[in-house]
Amino acid sequence: MARAGITVERLVQTAADMADEIGFDNVTMSALARSFGVKDASLYSHVKNLTELRARVALLAAREQADRVVTAVAGRAGKDALVAFADAYRQYAHEHPGRYAATQIQVDPALAAEAPGSTRGGELVYAMLQGYGLSEPDVTDAVRLLRSTFHGFILLESGGGFGHPRSVQASWERAVEALHILLRNWPPERGHGA
Repeated sequence: MARAGITVERLVQTAADMADEIGFDNVTMSALARSFGVKDASLYSHVKNLTELRARVALLAAREQADRVVTAVAGRAGKDALVAFADAYRQYAHEHPGRYAATQIQVDPALAAEAPGSTRGGELVYAMLQGYGLSEPDVTDAVRLLRSTFHGFILLESGGGFGHPRSVQASWERAVEALHILLRNWPPERGHGA
């Protein structure tokens, strides 16, 4: 017997939960339909296809992660804000590995524009970096540096890539400290040919 009350929100929430359990790449329309006790075709009246479903999971995860970061950073500035941001970002990735993986995909801008709070995380990062006295294009460069550093560290950590006996937490703290020092002493932009 099919379960009643399937909505887009329930589908996305269930897909996000499933992503944390089995991995984001393993979430399929068939697996989702089985979890609701319905045929695959029943889901297509709620979402267009798997691409849209995954994009909606990505938007849900981005909003959840942003909410966590905003709470952690509230009332902080400078190094304290950076540490709170970094720790909240990493903790979310540890607690929700499938959702975190979803945040790495490209989402259709039209769908993102419909999602409430979809730009909240980005706005927070830009505000935090402006606290370091950065403006464009340095803010964009710094955002890319932070994201790639955090993401790379999280991927290596979750994949068991840190085999040295030194505490991974100690390395994380040193990396964030190094980022703080770099942001405080951001190099001036030189000509593109330099």
